[in-house]
Amino acid sequence: MNNAIEIINLSKQYEGFTLSNISLDLPKGCVMGLIGENGAGKSTIIKLIFNSIKRSGGSIEVLGCDNMDKDFEKIKEDIGVVLDEPCFPECVKLKDINAMMKNIYKNWSSEQFWSYCDRFALPGNKRFKSFSKGMKMKASIAVAMSHGARLLVLDEATSGLDPIIRDEILDIFNEFTRDEEHSILVSSHIISDLEKICDYIAFIHKGRLKFCEEKDVLLEKYLLIHCSEEDFKKFTRSRIIGYKRGKYEIEALVTNGTVPAGVVSERPGIEEIMLFMTKESV
Repeated sequence: MNNAIEIINLSKQYEGFTLSNISLDLPKGCVMGLIGENGAGKSTIIKLIFNSIKRSGGSIEVLGCDNMDKDFEKIKEDIGVVLDEPCFPECVKLKDINAMMKNIYKNWSSEQFWSYCDRFALPGNKRFKSFSKGMKMKASIAVAMSHGARLLVLDEATSGLDPIIRDEILDIFNEFTRDEEHSILVSSHIISDLEKICDYIAFIHKGRLKFCEEKDVLLEKYLLIHCSEEDFKKFTRSRIIGYKRGKYEIEALVTNGTVPAGVVSERPGIEEIMLFMTKESV
């Protein structure tokens, strides 16, 4: 087994929305970022991985097991999950969460859980309902990291956290994947976080996979240019991915290669690549 997750031709149909033929692989020991606008299908993919909704077609393997197989329930022991809305009862305290998790996970480590709680400065005397959104997210991350998981699946896990805590959590995720058996699938709107930790980027747009590539290959693949209308016409149509016209110039994403004299070019970031791929195509 070389991949932590293998998705082939995955589809899901709702009224007014279709997730269409998504295929992607997350290699073991790697971090994959899922990006896309709200409603693109990122959370739908995560729900389909855990069979919390029924697929319309395709297949999913997680840690070498078909997620429709009866053995997948055992595999879930090896998956740490952080969703965008933590789901602990409002009345519980950290000690109650620890007690609950002992009865859920065979490999639960109270020592590790309390270590993360201390690291995140979580208050042991407060009930969950009084936690801020950031504190709730940190508690969920502490749980996900405390039962010997080989795969983390994170849906907006750094949402609501300040930059200092986000950076600390990214360091924890980097530590986690130093073990070549450990992998992470993370959905996030904070592209700068993904640029720091991801090995692969998958871009979902309106239910379709626009690309799934190694981050470093992706960042070498394109140029962001600023030029006049006249210079823009010198680019072949096959090189132009997307563009926007301003009052004085055209800004465009093009495939890497030579550019005409006088045309300003720079390396785009992931967010710029994503945005231009959803603009007018040629």
